Amino acid sequence: MCGISGVVDFDKKTSKDVLDRMIQTLHHRGPDNHNSIVIEADRCVIGMSHARLSIIDLSEGANQPMTFKNYHIVFNGEIYNFREIREELLKLGHIFNLDSDTEVILHSFAEWGVKCVDRFIGMFAFVIYDNISQKVFLVRDRAGVKPLYYYFNGELFIFASELKAICEHTAFKKQIDKEAVSLYFKYGAIPAPYSIYKDTYKLKPGCLISLDITNKSLLEQEYWSAQSFYEAPKLKLSYSEAKEELHALLKSAFNYRMVADVPVGIFLSGGYDSTAVAAILQKNSSKKLKTFTIGFEEGNNEAPFAKEIANYIGTDHTEFICTSKEAKELVSKLSFYYDEPFSDSSAIPTMLVSKLASQQVTVVLSADAGDEQFCGYNSYPLLDSYISKILKFKPFINRFSGTILKTVSRFLFKKDTVSHKLDSVVEMSKKRSKYWTSMLHEGMQSAPKNVVKKLLKNSQYPNAKMLTDDSGFSDPLSVANLLDYKNYLSNDILVKVDRATMSASIEGREPLLDHRILEFAARLPMTYKYDGSVSKKILKDIVYDYVPKDIMDRPKTGFTLPIYSWLRGDLSYLLDDYFSTEALEKSATFNIDYTLELLSLFKNNKLRDDSLIWKILQFQMWHRYWMD
Repeated sequence: MCGISGVVDFDKKTSKDVLDRMIQTLHHRGPDNHNSIVIEADRCVIGMSHARLSIIDLSEGANQPMTFKNYHIVFNGEIYNFREIREELLKLGHIFNLDSDTEVILHSFAEWGVKCVDRFIGMFAFVIYDNISQKVFLVRDRAGVKPLYYYFNGELFIFASELKAICEHTAFKKQIDKEAVSLYFKYGAIPAPYSIYKDTYKLKPGCLISLDITNKSLLEQEYWSAQSFYEAPKLKLSYSEAKEELHALLKSAFNYRMVADVPVGIFLSGGYDSTAVAAILQKNSSKKLKTFTIGFEEGNNEAPFAKEIANYIGTDHTEFICTSKEAKELVSKLSFYYDEPFSDSSAIPTMLVSKLASQQVTVVLSADAGDEQFCGYNSYPLLDSYISKILKFKPFINRFSGTILKTVSRFLFKKDTVSHKLDSVVEMSKKRSKYWTSMLHEGMQSAPKNVVKKLLKNSQYPNAKMLTDDSGFSDPLSVANLLDYKNYLSNDILVKVDRATMSASIEGREPLLDHRILEFAARLPMTYKYDGSVSKKILKDIVYDYVPKDIMDRPKTGFTLPIYSWLRGDLSYLLDDYFSTEALEKSATFNIDYTLELLSLFKNNKLRDDSLIWKILQFQMWHRYWMD
């Protein structure tokens, strides 16, 4: 795990000193070694910098930037199957000097070009400059575990693992992108390819871009698509056959994530996903694996469940009960580590458990993506119910006026929180759109249009960005699986875990995000994942082979803090400060009267959606830290 940054400067003004300052901002991502190089080309200067957290091949020879023939690379991540690929390359005549996955990427690129990514099992964001073709390639892993930003104004191209490194370049001008602000308030995070700054983007997961320095042209290419597997024909496997094959895939994926030359641990929450990872790995290990759980005096405390599971499967378990004071102290640090407005408050416990793990290990496994791939969220049964209700009156939509339809929807859904978000579904249905399932799902997951429009000054409510044509899917819940995988998982959860683990200078790995698992799970019959009553059915049945059902079977809770109680109590001073008229005027983003109206409702415990206050607070704190 590392931090990377660099430039392609057609004005040739970027010096090594600038590159060194850029990479220094990413010290937390790679404290073991920093290095920068400047390559003089005919038309530009290419700069590449690397901050290293040593995980595989701890020798100095494996430091980066690394060069092989005419190729230069900076790389963040891990290629877990690099030794198998190296064996293939050895047979093709390649000679290796290191036991480094970075070296294998370079040789693979030399042998197969950008198609080499099809062979990689891992998480990666890397940049390669080929001084023969005069092209710079940026590549991001399939799920988007590793971040990669870039800025381009026509004369200066900058890339980095985090925005703070881009901001450090002397020629970069921070200008807020208003559409990104609207997207933040709609989704709670800014989805790829957008970033908070103008002309600055996140490389989308499963994509690569090439910059041709001979003509300054950028070309984007998608090399992997989760959607293609959700739209593929379902596998013709019996349930027992599917369970056996998935079990084998899980074992392979989990074992690959143990490849390291440093100590490895596991985050254990007590839920099915982390239990699957810990139990399967411990069963096949001759020594006790290290597991870590953090508990809280307030909120949902999963520590007792995690401890019970750790005792049962026999891991070397570390538990820490965190005080509210320790959690509250992290609120002021979120803006630095997350770079953009980011509203997932579970970043706080994730940072705390990362700090706990860093005292014993350098790599930690985080069991994310089980909910998205196996229908684990509580919203999936709810969505299934909504879809059934809508289908009952959908054939009559064209016969009635919008007013009648809205009344009908409110009757059908009564006081459900989604009822006020159905207008767009009705409109799309009236037009016989193929996107209505996507629209319903998006309505459930995003802030209401009327609230966002009233809250933001001079900003339009963004068009739906996370839609997909429903017609290629055999069932509506698969649409929700895909959208959660592409949006909530990629733009929220993976960002949260990457920045949280890196804040403690440890590497977070995602075993359930092995692309082979997604490619298999997406093609399973839906009843194997959600049968109408049991969610995560096939994954749960695998877990029950390791841990008794009576230990596991309890309501889903999640990593939550009583953040809103704190904001009405000990942290109320933050609201007094950041919601002051002076502070709101300075950020020039909000309609102040409406914002203060929301604050008053929140303080009196009458606001329907408390998350709006946290979103506004995080934006205000980000703005003061990065823009003032």
